[in-house]
Amino acid sequence: MSLVSVATLREYLPEIGSSTAADTELTALILRVETFIARWLGYPPPSSSSDTPTLNSSTYVLYLDGPLKDDRLVLQLPVKPISALNSIHSDTERRYESSSLLTLSNIDIDAVNGRLIIKPWTSTAFDSGYRSLKVNVTAGYDGTPPTDLVHAICVWCSQLHRQKQNQGKEQISQQGSSVRLSMKSMPSEVKEILYKFRVPLLVL
Repeated sequence: MSLVSVATLREYLPEIGSSTAADTELTALILRVETFIARWLGYPPPSSSSDTPTLNSSTYVLYLDGPLKDDRLVLQLPVKPISALNSIHSDTERRYESSSLLTLSNIDIDAVNGRLIIKPWTSTAFDSGYRSLKVNVTAGYDGTPPTDLVHAICVWCSQLHRQKQNQGKEQISQQGSSVRLSMKSMPSEVKEILYKFRVPLLVL
């Protein structure tokens, strides 16, 4: 299920008005755009999918190499926001047995930034090593997503919908003149909005 409803997208397409004739097409477009954005933000596929990232709240099983190098109490996850930390193993041998489970009450959650932070007065520690950490977490957007994220999705969807008749064309002839078409890649306006939603580990 998409974060943005077709009714919301129609507000960005006044030429459609209240007509529902294109609803099926718009629903598919929204899902594709949300997947593109999730991939651009650096979100991995959730446990329920092998290759399709999503913005929706989902359960992830993440295998990470260790905490931040400059602060070993902080583990940055490749997805946000975090709604629940279900379990975390710390095991350099990658057995992930019950004896390697960390005590969740010793870990604070920075939900917005997608970080797990060990309380400094505890004995809990994050190991470092290839896939030494196995994190089961629920993350993503649910309920009411941020309005600026909704706006970014709708802006790109409306652009793609209007340009569908000119896919693959760089220019068209109009009234005896050649008109160069705008690029069909992610609009700069959308990128500017999405920057704050990027995963900090991702370098663009």
